[in-house]
Amino acid sequence: MTVSVAYVVAVRRSRISPLTATGIAIVGTMIGVALLGPLLSPHDPYQFSVRMNEGPSIDHWLGTDDQGHDVLSRLIAGTRLSLMFGAGAALIALGIGAALSLMALSLGRIVETGVFSMFDLIRALPGILFALAFVAAFEPGAFSVMLALGVSFSPMFAMITRATWRQQMARPYVAAAQVLGASRLRITIVHVLPNIIGALITQFAIILPRCIVLESVMSFLGLGVSPETPTWGRMIANATQYTEAAPHAVLAPIIALSVATFGMALIGDALRRGFDPDRRRIAL
Repeated sequence: MTVSVAYVVAVRRSRISPLTATGIAIVGTMIGVALLGPLLSPHDPYQFSVRMNEGPSIDHWLGTDDQGHDVLSRLIAGTRLSLMFGAGAALIALGIGAALSLMALSLGRIVETGVFSMFDLIRALPGILFALAFVAAFEPGAFSVMLALGVSFSPMFAMITRATWRQQMARPYVAAAQVLGASRLRITIVHVLPNIIGALITQFAIILPRCIVLESVMSFLGLGVSPETPTWGRMIANATQYTEAAPHAVLAPIIALSVATFGMALIGDALRRGFDPDRRRIAL
């Protein structure tokens, strides 16, 4: 039985849709590559050579970049680093945006107005401009970039949280809890929060690849990781100036990032539908 036939049979025997299974396969492969990177790399991703900007060959399946690095090896090494950067920044954005907005919504109109005015101020600035100003105010480095991206994307989680919170607060079960004497904070934490997790997960899947891309911009400007660090974003930034001489060096990380975005979006959509309180059953 071929791999493709086995995949189709496994999907049909489960309740998972083909698109969701594809997303799981993509993200699962990425996690596997991130964990087993050193064992899978055919070359040292940091090793220089005189074979610069060479196309794919037997020795270098995806060719080499402008420094003679093996593109495949750096792509594998960059999988772990890019996922760490993207997930870290997205988690910070989720924590700040969702936590502060839920707290503000629970404590009343005055606190809500103050907190969301802050989010509106952050949202008024372009994400990259805010991140640059944030990093410039602190010591440039990987953690500063991660924190800056997290803060810049936090308004997106805040707006999603407020919209879904208001939608859930209009439901009959909230009115019933209020009749029983439950406080606004208790209703938010116990009753409303579980019903907005799906929307937050979907937003997380959208924000994560954007954080990976913006990390490349920050690193290109010298405010993120060092030039020799093989994140996907850094690879794209370094290879864009040699696009004509070595298109493979820029296409490889772009395709990897595109596929990763597609896989995360599929899983995010499936989880959103699975957490939807209006569905009688979880249909992944």
